[in-house]
Amino acid sequence: MLRHYKFKELGNNNYGWLNARYHFNFANYFNPQLKTRNPLVVWNDDTIQPQTGFPMHSHKNMEIITYIRKGLINHKDDIGNSGEIKSGQIQIMSAGSGITHSEYNSSNEETLLFQIWIEPNQLNVKPRWKNINLSDETNDNIQVLASGEEKYNNLDILNIYQDASLLRICGSKEVVPYSINNNRHCYFVLSKGNVFIDEKEINERDGVYIRGLTDIKFDFKEKSEIILIDMPLINRESNF
Repeated sequence: MLRHYKFKELGNNNYGWLNARYHFNFANYFNPQLKTRNPLVVWNDDTIQPQTGFPMHSHKNMEIITYIRKGLINHKDDIGNSGEIKSGQIQIMSAGSGITHSEYNSSNEETLLFQIWIEPNQLNVKPRWKNINLSDETNDNIQVLASGEEKYNNLDILNIYQDASLLRICGSKEVVPYSINNNRHCYFVLSKGNVFIDEKEINERDGVYIRGLTDIKFDFKEKSEIILIDMPLINRESNF
């Protein structure tokens, strides 16, 4: 089964400095019709104004992924890390036993990013922070960016503390197949472009949840990019 969440229908809070769209319930936004897709619990589509950002705040026992779609963010934390994360980069932070950090747009242009939270399968690990570049030089349509799945142990990728994988799927006027094991499910957002799955059109910044479909064919109609989380099926809710 497939559920399509159109960008214009997502939950929204505009705080002035931050315009946030919510694929799931988050903070002060709650829609009883929305369900988390455990272990994926947060996917926010944020627009951050220049010279603003998230002040120092703390997390614990969460895998937090930030994909910069446009602009930049300056990261600083209480375990000694600091760095500038630019468009086309992904940062991964394992909050583990506890981490305090800030994320600030120090530029003169707005920053667009996805913020993704995944529940870990190991608690109270040592906190850590890393970032990676997304390369357009590869000929592979499907790139594994980070994972905790054993089948990817031999790849030179970032590890996360969950039996899940963060993937980038790209195409341009072509069909790209992707398979999901029947004991898993996935959620993705089309970060740019246009794609069809069967007869359903998915547009930029739309979200899609897939469960029970083992073979997917992404029919890209233009140069497009998908950010996808492939994850174990953790049933905490009976309804699809």
